[in-house]
Amino acid sequence: MPAPAPLKIAILAHVRFPIRAPYKGGMEAHAAGLARALVDRGHEVALFASGDSDPDLPLRAATPVHYEADLPWHDFRASLPLRVRLATVYRDVLAAIGREGFDVLHNNCLHPRPHLWALHRRQPTVTSLHIPPFHTLKKAVTLAEAPWMVKTLTSRQQVPLWWDAPPSTARVVHNGIDLDAWPFVPRGDGSAVWFGRIARTKGPEYAVRAARIAGVPLTLFGVMEEKDHFDAAVAPLLGGDIRYGGHLTQGELAAEAGRASALLFTPMWQEPFGLAAAEAMACGLPVAAFDNGAAREIIGPCGHFAPPGDADALAEALTAALAAPRIASRRRVEARYSMAAMVAGYEAAYGAALDGAALARAA
Repeated sequence: MPAPAPLKIAILAHVRFPIRAPYKGGMEAHAAGLARALVDRGHEVALFASGDSDPDLPLRAATPVHYEADLPWHDFRASLPLRVRLATVYRDVLAAIGREGFDVLHNNCLHPRPHLWALHRRQPTVTSLHIPPFHTLKKAVTLAEAPWMVKTLTSRQQVPLWWDAPPSTARVVHNGIDLDAWPFVPRGDGSAVWFGRIARTKGPEYAVRAARIAGVPLTLFGVMEEKDHFDAAVAPLLGGDIRYGGHLTQGELAAEAGRASALLFTPMWQEPFGLAAAEAMACGLPVAAFDNGAAREIIGPCGHFAPPGDADALAEALTAALAAPRIASRRRVEARYSMAAMVAGYEAAYGAALDGAALARAA
């Protein structure tokens, strides 16, 4: 698909973590991949993120250092110091974006301020809603409804969580991955793998329990977002051929995933997409998953599913996944979750936001 006319695009990332590898989670990987892909498509891109992000990105420092460094979210969420910090950061960044004059703002943060700012300025904006709604963000999204305010969600499953009747400006753009960075491996070694943030919402302890029940070796990988949860719920279950392998670089993680024979995917919340599932499937892994959030939509026939929290049923799903063909997983990702497909979806959303602003000016 030929690239559209080059645009000047501001990507506004969240500033909890730096946008640099090894990524803390899917939002950071998404922001970095999107910035690089848009540059490759010929667009002029500025990524507004914490100043300790990857300097090889088209970076503009929204704040010198990510806020988790001194105001960790789990200790300071909803606190006055964190609210003031974020309000100040986004006030200043939006003022800079307004002065420079961007064709499109791609709002990739979770703060309410950009919505009302873009509404009043009639700034063509695409907001990617990466999470289920919480009160202040849902209120801002609802109030800032206008033809130039396009919203994208990462799965169809998320749409009714945000709206009873979705507006015409809402559309689904699945996340995309760099297929070359997650190479297909034709056969695995009989083990299972789990990777993601070590947190309650990700359910790593259920992966361990299911692997023990099924008698399958398992390695967990990921950043320690909630070490207290790991220490209490995960570490006591480890031992023998079930272990924690640390937080790896992307290349190291792709190699570990490719060696395994199945992915355990255990969301304990309304997972909006599940980037780990797409990445592992690109390497050829069938998936044993909790049927939660968008898991069934994203994984489709390449998965075997269990009710959330049911380790026995997940063990049965894991046994079934180990016998599934690997090539089907790779082909599903190639067809649906490539970086090219994601960027094409966003370019169409940018066009819709620009058209909406033009129609509003004409009216």
